[in-house]
Amino acid sequence: MLTILGFAMIATFLVLIMMKKMSPIAALVLIPALFCVFVGKGAQLGDYVIDGVSSLAPTAAMLMFAIVYFGVMIDVGLFDPIVRAILKFCKADPMRIVVGTALLAAIVSLDGDGSTTFMITVSAMYPLYKRLKMSLVVMTGVAAMANGVMNTLPWGGPTARAATALKVDATDIFVPMIPALAVGLVAVVALAYVLGLRERRRLGTLTLDEVLVREDETETVLVGAGAAADAGKASVGSGGPAGRDDAADDDFQGLDPHRATLRPKLYWFNALLTVALLTAMIMELLPIPVLFLIGAALALTVNFPHIPDQKARIAAHADNVLNVSGMVFAAAVFTGVLTGTGMVDHMANWLVDTIPEGMGPHMGLVTGLLSLPLTYFMSNDGFYFGVLPVLAEAGQAHGVSTLEIARASIVGQPLHMSSPLVPAVYVLVGMAKVEFGDHTRFVVKWAVLTSLVILAAGILFGII
Repeated sequence: MLTILGFAMIATFLVLIMMKKMSPIAALVLIPALFCVFVGKGAQLGDYVIDGVSSLAPTAAMLMFAIVYFGVMIDVGLFDPIVRAILKFCKADPMRIVVGTALLAAIVSLDGDGSTTFMITVSAMYPLYKRLKMSLVVMTGVAAMANGVMNTLPWGGPTARAATALKVDATDIFVPMIPALAVGLVAVVALAYVLGLRERRRLGTLTLDEVLVREDETETVLVGAGAAADAGKASVGSGGPAGRDDAADDDFQGLDPHRATLRPKLYWFNALLTVALLTAMIMELLPIPVLFLIGAALALTVNFPHIPDQKARIAAHADNVLNVSGMVFAAAVFTGVLTGTGMVDHMANWLVDTIPEGMGPHMGLVTGLLSLPLTYFMSNDGFYFGVLPVLAEAGQAHGVSTLEIARASIVGQPLHMSSPLVPAVYVLVGMAKVEFGDHTRFVVKWAVLTSLVILAAGILFGII
């Protein structure tokens, strides 16, 4: 019964948000509360919610201060050179913009934190998508898949969890998987190319001048800076077409190059602070929430020494902070009920028990396939510490090595990064102003395809 109710609760949640019958926050709170009563454990709802909030509170704190920190870094111009380089590559070609989104998300994902990746990627690419009237779910979908592939880095989380749960070395899991993961990343870029071509056919190929003329007819949209100034219109001079192209190149910036919050004299301080912060995060010198709390305080104090300016920067990013942290705490109700009532354990055991006996020698393939739905409907902790040891034990009974099971367990990460249980995805859709249901409806099929490509490559190369 708990198995059926668990799947029914998840299905109800996904259907309601994709049909836009409820907001994600309301659905994350009300649906599990209702099912908790159905299970007959309504009296324990408070305990389940408090347990869920306690487990996700550090994540919420990390996201709150990470948004402030990277918001300030965007304000002061730290990422402007990266943005300009990406924009120079993308120009006004929708295909290049989508491919640039995938490349930027993959590069920034090297820090191992999804929230950071999404904040930087959306801040850089959102103005382009808005100006060309491109589909924003294409941006969120491509960014989520690229980050999902890169999330398998040993310091990204899943690989470390698999290594801990199965008592093996993370390097022995990750390094042999590099060829398969590289194929997965190529698949994401190829998919971005196809989606970009589709956007190009829908919109046509524009010159920068045409984009800026279109911009003149619509409201300018700025991301990340909380800046008051508009992004500068194209100056139409009498110098002929060449003069217009030069003006277009100068004005098509993505982030306003003249915003009052820029701090060019502090560029290297901010760059070194960010490198030090990410290095400390990778080396685990302090808990990540503490690092971002300290980093945000330093960034605000040095770049904006006057208290009114600090308050203005915090206020500029308050919407993102409130939306994301609110979503995380709402998700705590969902995960708390799913875990506290025992639904998640019954669901996992049912899936493991349904594996046919004849599939025993192919437990690597089975684990890879199961990693898709299980890491989507469960937290990484639940899957890697709860289900994976059972799969590994079943595999060992049929001669399948623990390392092979561990490698197969990470192939579902491109899909996992769009799970409603992943806090970072709310940063992505929140900053991109995309409905979570629209993002889910678009990305799931492509993320499943990417995960299957990684799994197929792993089998082809003899890794799994």
